[in-house]
Amino acid sequence: MRVPMLLALLAAVLVTVTSASVTAQAADTEDKAPADFVALHDVAPAILQEIRYATPHNFIGTPINGYAEPLCIVTAPTAQALAKAERYFLTQGYTLKVYDCYRPQRAVDQFVDWAKDLTDLKMKGEFYPQVDKADLFADGYIAAKSGHSRGSTIDLTLVKLPVHPTRPYVPGEELEPCYAPAAQRFPDNSIDMGTGYDCFDTLAHTLDPRIVGVQHSNRLLLKNELESLGFVNLAEEWWHFTFAAEPYPSTYFDFPVSRSSLTS
Repeated sequence: MRVPMLLALLAAVLVTVTSASVTAQAADTEDKAPADFVALHDVAPAILQEIRYATPHNFIGTPINGYAEPLCIVTAPTAQALAKAERYFLTQGYTLKVYDCYRPQRAVDQFVDWAKDLTDLKMKGEFYPQVDKADLFADGYIAAKSGHSRGSTIDLTLVKLPVHPTRPYVPGEELEPCYAPAAQRFPDNSIDMGTGYDCFDTLAHTLDPRIVGVQHSNRLLLKNELESLGFVNLAEEWWHFTFAAEPYPSTYFDFPVSRSSLTS
């Protein structure tokens, strides 16, 4: 065999081995969070957690991929800012409750696949009664990327003290529209924000002019305090806030929601 050909073969083998090594290393680390991701409970244990995507009570109707535990994971600066917010709200007779925190990319991918299946309308009656499922992408309710996957976005609400527990969702039960009066929609110990969580409806827009009185005041109570601590509200969702000084503004992670994913 000629020397040039032999050298070419050796180079190809080295490239293959190196590529395999990089792939293996990626596989070994893809299920681990960076060291500055934390469990919110360890920083702010008083904040309630009702992680909906770990349960069947969500717009798909099944537990979502990647939610191995009903656990709120966020970046450390986000957790510290939420702890400050919690201390304030406790003095006002409330506690925070999170519905979702870090969300792995595999969960977002499942949302996209679900939205493409126009025959699956199992949870339409509660979460998107007035929206054609074919319009979920165009209307911005579903997207291929989510700020949640960067670790500094949370979905949350306020609960009046003392906390009263709510019953669990029973798969197959009759659904009520998420924008129905609080006494009619699925029970939630949150103060009345005008709609339920994950309501695909314009009434969920934080400053929708149809939301008035106590519901409007409740939204502003949450919004104003969080914004004073460096969070930015998504105008289309009263529950959605991102810590502006997020450490990973362009990185979308895919490690599972689990304590075993944490390295700190």
